[in-house]
Amino acid sequence: MNRIVTLLPSATEIVCELGLRDKIVGVTHECDYPPGIELLPHVTRSSIDHHAPSKVIDLAVRDHLTSSNALYSLDEALLQELAPDLIVTQALCEVCAVSEDEVLSVIQQLPGNPQLINLEPMTLTEVLDSISLVGTIAGCEKTAAAYRHSLETRIEKVRQITSGLTESEKPTVGFLEWIDPLFNAGHWTPEIIEYAGGIDSFGNKHQPSQTLSDETLIEADPDVLIIALCGFDEERATEDLELLKSRIDFEALTASKSGRVHVLDGNAYFSRPGPRLVDSLEILCQLLHPALYKGISDVR
Repeated sequence: MNRIVTLLPSATEIVCELGLRDKIVGVTHECDYPPGIELLPHVTRSSIDHHAPSKVIDLAVRDHLTSSNALYSLDEALLQELAPDLIVTQALCEVCAVSEDEVLSVIQQLPGNPQLINLEPMTLTEVLDSISLVGTIAGCEKTAAAYRHSLETRIEKVRQITSGLTESEKPTVGFLEWIDPLFNAGHWTPEIIEYAGGIDSFGNKHQPSQTLSDETLIEADPDVLIIALCGFDEERATEDLELLKSRIDFEALTASKSGRVHVLDGNAYFSRPGPRLVDSLEILCQLLHPALYKGISDVR
């Protein structure tokens, strides 16, 4: 493959980690890692103002899910010009990227009959499988296998140091990926919590994220509260946390009283089903069990 277009940030990260960065000719408007990749042509546009209030964004997403209004669109003219021979996309979440139907419609009009890889991981292992799949299709199987092994080794190190914990030594973890309204983090995140030596307070392992009521959070009263908002960095997450504090007696939560509320960069970590989920696992383990984590190398 000589000309690759990636239609989601995690795919861009995978392709770059496999040593194929110089073959990428187009990315999405959200691709920002590794640094400099955002300078490539953007083949997608969003109808949502990323800086809008979270409630407004949520309403726009809900409107999309119940109507034909598109959240993202493809620049077909640019794709024609870029003439990719491989396109990497996803069908996991219509909220995260261009819809599969639009990609399939546009690809039929492109020259050269480009190959399409559709990634839709729901678990950490399936994320690793995505790396292997891209490596196979792109002709770098050995590189992909070696890289996957390095990630699996890091995952296993975390699992080994937390494997001896008793249930009473595992803190309950409330993991929020949206504030207005509340959403827990589903998909691979409950699995990451488990591997990191925690107990997910909301329990929907390998299932899509779900809307929560404020009362659900109050009743769960987790030992540790993680705020890592989908698509947002720490600064924006910190701003949105004030919305939650205005709605509930936040200081009465166990996590707040014990100083175990952590605001993290959900855009870089946790939200993207790519290689940096392993970094996310290490970050979470370090927060939940700092003494145990000393046996692992510092998070990159």
